[in-house]
Amino acid sequence: MADFLEIKANLSVSDAGEISGIAWPYGSPDRVGDVIEPKAFAGAPSLLPMLFAHDPTQPVGVWNEISTSGVGLTLKGQLLVEDVVRAREVRALVKSGAVTGLSIGFRTKSATPRKGGGRIISALELVECSLVTVPCHPGARVTSAKSASDVLKIAEAINRAASALSRK
Repeated sequence: MADFLEIKANLSVSDAGEISGIAWPYGSPDRVGDVIEPKAFAGAPSLLPMLFAHDPTQPVGVWNEISTSGVGLTLKGQLLVEDVVRAREVRALVKSGAVTGLSIGFRTKSATPRKGGGRIISALELVECSLVTVPCHPGARVTSAKSASDVLKIAEAINRAASALSRK
């Protein structure tokens, strides 16, 4: 296997920078025909760098929840909007819809040719996940970008309900 970093990857973000998405959906190939088996993500790290456009000079946050499900590789993390100017810019791009994709960077450990082109990847080393405009896997998207205003509305509703209960 060649020793190089490969770039692949639903996505949303909050005012506070909370972000989640599907970095690799299972069951369909990416744009170059690669399919990653769920077992390939075994041993994924508990923390993963969040980059913008696979640029190692543009770290914008950290993925701190990495899990696999029947849907795919799911990530949740935090854009460092309080500390990193570029993270605030990226949050604005995600919220506007200009950036909607996720793409994973990894090193292939084991793969076999796939009929029709591409590979079936059965083992890899997950290195990073980037926010991108065009992901290699068309299904790799931001799924949640919680808004601080949404959280405040929920908190206000809870406070109103608690106040109503305390008056009874």
